[in-house]
Amino acid sequence: MVKKYKGLQVIGASLLAISLTACGSGSGTSTSTATPDAKAAATPAATTSTAEKKENITITFQNIYPDPTDPKNGMLKKIVNDYQTKNPNIKIELDSLNTDQQKLKLKTQAASKEVPDITIVNPAAQMKPFVDAKLFAPLNDMVEQNGLKATFQDGILDWYTFDKNIYALPDGNNIGLVYYNKDLFKQAGVEVPKTFEEMVAAVKTLKGKGIQPMAIGEKDSWTGSFLFMNVLLRTNGGPGFLQAVVDGKKTFADPAFTDAVSSFEDLIQAGAFQEGATSFDYNAGENLFKTGKAAMYYMGSWATGGIETSSVNGKVGVFKFPTVKGKGNPDEFMLAPGSAFAISANSKHLKETKDFLNFFMINFPKEAFAVKGAVGIAQKVDGDFKAAGYSDMAMEVLGLFKQVKGGDLAFDNTMNPGTAQGHLTSIQNLFVQKKDPAEVGKEHQTAYDTNKK
Repeated sequence: MVKKYKGLQVIGASLLAISLTACGSGSGTSTSTATPDAKAAATPAATTSTAEKKENITITFQNIYPDPTDPKNGMLKKIVNDYQTKNPNIKIELDSLNTDQQKLKLKTQAASKEVPDITIVNPAAQMKPFVDAKLFAPLNDMVEQNGLKATFQDGILDWYTFDKNIYALPDGNNIGLVYYNKDLFKQAGVEVPKTFEEMVAAVKTLKGKGIQPMAIGEKDSWTGSFLFMNVLLRTNGGPGFLQAVVDGKKTFADPAFTDAVSSFEDLIQAGAFQEGATSFDYNAGENLFKTGKAAMYYMGSWATGGIETSSVNGKVGVFKFPTVKGKGNPDEFMLAPGSAFAISANSKHLKETKDFLNFFMINFPKEAFAVKGAVGIAQKVDGDFKAAGYSDMAMEVLGLFKQVKGGDLAFDNTMNPGTAQGHLTSIQNLFVQKKDPAEVGKEHQTAYDTNKK
């Protein structure tokens, strides 16, 4: 745990690095590449090895890009098609799922040791049980092929490394922020809130004008948790609350935690979220905002690409999560080293699977850039975002990366799975029923005490 919180500074520096690279190009070029050796990327090792074998191979690729309106969905299919064209004897079978669906499916697959050739994991505490069970193959050799390792931002791979072995390659390195619809704000006569209390007041005003204040996909319970954790980051006066619990310096009865619950409930009770929020999955919740049916949307900066290619493009701005009860620093963000691609240790085609994932990740920055999906990716991007037609909103997000002064990780990326599940359920229940913050603290403490080792 200590290593994780020391690493927050590394992530902040990495986020700064990508924003400087993205905004600092004076070439005016609209192309992007993170490939040190373009020729090597175009001709991966699999091209020759599979051509010699001529064996028909199927590689199952579990992923979390099911939404056809998300630029990464098209990018995924393009890279896969390019690879299959170069390697006609290899078929990449896509298993595209929503985040929570994928997590549940992977748990079932892991229990029977039938992990797909490539799957999705989250960093740090979430992936450690899979690593301990020896379900994933080390990728140290593969990341050295074609200069792939050098394409990643400094320090980002540390979150996926155990005992000096890299077990997964991330797609993102993001921050939490609030997207808002400028037209709906203007229609309701509200300004960008500078405090959390002003945000709650804006919610009430928007609601009174018949405008849905915020959208969320709380069926996927991590979404509410991610928002709640930003409130806790503020009420704690900075990062490290969970580390303090682990160190025995704080409990979930601490005022920082109960104040966060109370403020979070204020937002819910003000009518911030759509009716039946817990029945909307991530994509359905986000689509409310992308179709102009909600005024605000709190999410990681990975949402930028999907919003930019939606019907509200040109109408959206962003702002930092504000102070809560006068506490916290808006330049401290929820930090989100992204979901990552891991390879099954039991893959029947381990060499070919590694060759494909190498090809996929080598091409990821270039193709993500091309479809307006390169804001907040985990790899370095060499290109002029403005000249490439990225929106003013995307440029605002890139500007926020420069202002990161540290922050916290999501609860479920920090605590063990048992404690994290207790937390996710407890916070999700707040969308259905108001509870005494002290009781919510007790639920968390019980989950922690029951599951700590």
